[in-house]
Amino acid sequence: MPATVVVVTSVGPIEIAVRASPRASRVSLKFDPADDGFELVVPPRASIKQALGFAQQHAGWLAARLKDLPPRVPFAPGSVVPILGQSYWIRHFGDRGPPVFVKDGELLVSGASEHLARRIQDFLRARARAEIVPRAFALAGKLGRKVRRVTLRDPKTRWGSCAANGDLAFSWRLVLAPEHVMTYVIAHEVAHLAEMNHSKRFWATVDRLMPDAERSKAWLKRHGKSLLRYG
Repeated sequence: MPATVVVVTSVGPIEIAVRASPRASRVSLKFDPADDGFELVVPPRASIKQALGFAQQHAGWLAARLKDLPPRVPFAPGSVVPILGQSYWIRHFGDRGPPVFVKDGELLVSGASEHLARRIQDFLRARARAEIVPRAFALAGKLGRKVRRVTLRDPKTRWGSCAANGDLAFSWRLVLAPEHVMTYVIAHEVAHLAEMNHSKRFWATVDRLMPDAERSKAWLKRHGKSLLRYG
């Protein structure tokens, strides 16, 4: 089975990674907005010819995914990065000083230029942890529940998760969203400590922790993809 296939679309040829999956029951296409990557999942009983035909039939869907993507924003001098609703210009100011700090609407980065992107991501991850962890514990306390551990990750499809043992996980990219959006996601996962479902009682718990949650849900639905385009 080839590693990739190419499908001709209205926006040009698109290269798609091929993955054979013994657990898949049908041919499917997946898209990762973080790296513009497509994946063609092929079950054991399907041939590559059948899989390629399926992908070609969905050429319109493939093109639409690329057209809908927000622009990429590299962590580079001149780029603008949002942090909890405030925008900051990235500026590389020299070889000495704190690795990254905020001043007068700028995100100032020191050190060698080849390390700039990594330093910014490290800074944002640290800022996300400083904002998310205390909020999670505080909201859990309102419900009389305990958080065992909070981890930060960079998932492709979920902003947060809650395990039955009290472990919470969040995307560090939430720090790029407005503060109310980040708080909503934390409240959503903390609510699962009390209700491990999406029942009416669960949503009532979310509303108790985060009034006007619908506004944040709507923001994520409209702008969530843009958070994956930074860096």
